[in-house]
Amino acid sequence: MLSQWIQKQLEQCAGNVINRLGAASAEPATVLLEQPPNADFGDYSSNIAMQLAKKLRKAPMVIAGLITAEFQRIGAAGGIVQRIEIANPGFINLYINWQEWAGQTFKLPQGSGEKVIIEHTSVNPNKSLHIGHLRNSCIGDALVRILRKTGYNVEVHNYVDDLGNQLADTVVGLLRVPLAGEHVRFGDYCWDIYAAVNKKYAEQPEMIRQRTEILHELEEGHGNTAWLGQLAAERIVREHVAEMRSFGIEYDLLVWESSIVQEGFWSSASGLLKETDMFVQETEGKLAGCWILKQPAGEGMESGSEDHQKDKVLVRSNGILTYTAKDIAYHLWKFGLLDKDFNYSEFNAGLWTTGLTGAPQSFGEADRVVNVIDYRQEYPQAMVKQALEVLGFTAQAEKLHHVSYGVVSLSPASAAGLGIDTSDGKSSYAMSGRQGIGVKVADLVRLMESSIEAARSDATGLSSRLIATAAIRYYLLRFNLGTEIVFDFKQATEISGNTGVYLMYTYARAGRVLSKAEDPAELTAVPRFPAQLDTAELALLRQLSTWEDTLYTAGRELTPNTICSYAHTLASLFNNFYSSCPILKGEESSIRFRLWLTLRFQSTLGEVLEVLGLPKPERM
Repeated sequence: MLSQWIQKQLEQCAGNVINRLGAASAEPATVLLEQPPNADFGDYSSNIAMQLAKKLRKAPMVIAGLITAEFQRIGAAGGIVQRIEIANPGFINLYINWQEWAGQTFKLPQGSGEKVIIEHTSVNPNKSLHIGHLRNSCIGDALVRILRKTGYNVEVHNYVDDLGNQLADTVVGLLRVPLAGEHVRFGDYCWDIYAAVNKKYAEQPEMIRQRTEILHELEEGHGNTAWLGQLAAERIVREHVAEMRSFGIEYDLLVWESSIVQEGFWSSASGLLKETDMFVQETEGKLAGCWILKQPAGEGMESGSEDHQKDKVLVRSNGILTYTAKDIAYHLWKFGLLDKDFNYSEFNAGLWTTGLTGAPQSFGEADRVVNVIDYRQEYPQAMVKQALEVLGFTAQAEKLHHVSYGVVSLSPASAAGLGIDTSDGKSSYAMSGRQGIGVKVADLVRLMESSIEAARSDATGLSSRLIATAAIRYYLLRFNLGTEIVFDFKQATEISGNTGVYLMYTYARAGRVLSKAEDPAELTAVPRFPAQLDTAELALLRQLSTWEDTLYTAGRELTPNTICSYAHTLASLFNNFYSSCPILKGEESSIRFRLWLTLRFQSTLGEVLEVLGLPKPERM
């Protein structure tokens, strides 16, 4: 990576200067680089001299001069770095020799080869998917692609909570609530059943006890109710998996919560926890009879909210395991810390599932675990990490990462379109499966597909459906993870601006230009660069040079939106270059250079689209 190479050179030079000034005891210099918006101030710039001024007791300009001289002495200047300058009050500005850069191959740091388990989607198997679920899946799948691209061995899990309240409610509805209507998919029927049974609970509170009865029967795993629950869950999961596949999202393993219970994972996990003094059974108060994970002294969790008090419960007083208990057992298995394993069988081609029958497979035993779960699950995720620490597995606790993200809510216009009363003037409205309020993924795809079909003048390229799924995927990825997405039908169906359609169109535009080259085979050879680069050419080159750094940062920080920001800027700079610099007209040397630059752009954007899970169209 270009910036990493420059950073190492500057750190070496700064270290040499520190030693020469007799300040070897000072902390090693850590160089931070930035790419100035204005190329007149360098292609890269560092303020390391100002950082060292206090420690070395010299003016920043003096220190910058010493570092620059050292940079030239060790021979770092004159190659890729064409020149290095100093600017007040002590900036070190570096200018790249782009001809030299073009002839180099910059690779990501050698991947560790660590095995990473990424768990995402993990939707309750009780109804069809809505767009909030889809944000989770898109984030998770992008992280899978990013980490695989950066050298990790990634295993993808989809956790199926087939013993939870939501499935129990759907089963209650199937057994107790008559419902008729037009439904194409079972998941859509259960969407309405789930809303109907929760309406019944509100009208007849005594019905709620049926949920507890069903939960017991589901957990026991035998009898009519358990079979009905399993059949309903499996049918809905098959619909979920098929729907995700249409977005290019795949899994390696479906982990069923019932498998964790029936294989005795919790029994092994609780045995380990009972050897510590942090797992105890309460004898008094609201939690009497419950097994809880005590909180470390000084963390202030004991006096936390009522929800947090409930979250620390691992086994309820009636003997039912909480989600957190099963999650702790699951994570001990993920890291290879349990003396148990699942049986595995194929769910469909290439996708495995846990169960009571099957054969051994090499799943689990991860070096790192990444869980994509919305911010509302932050505390239960912290409990899993705490359990690992309590058991002495601190290294594994440090390698457990919760990728938190903001939920998807509805704009007032979209909410009103679904029949929600918006007279209270809220800026957004939460989706609620219990009330049947939400936007099904299938409905959104159909809406987007219709919008794209109506706007197209040429339908010979990608299908409108494929464009629709790509556009939705990008829309859900481009926001900062912590941002709540206020979903609006009109905004989501736009096909211009910072959208997936814009990126794919730009990729296809570059392809059309390249198809007009007289000898496409010659384009891969690096041509002679012009003595003076056009402003648009230089801006595009500067953005291209940061791709490896952007990808590496997104993988380290687990932020796919970083890739989206890079992609939109790259596409915008190419379109500016396309408009201001005639590519196929002018002198032969200019044509060759600009065609090469177009090819380099398309190759880079192609990698970006692959990482984001978007197609690379020859034409739109």
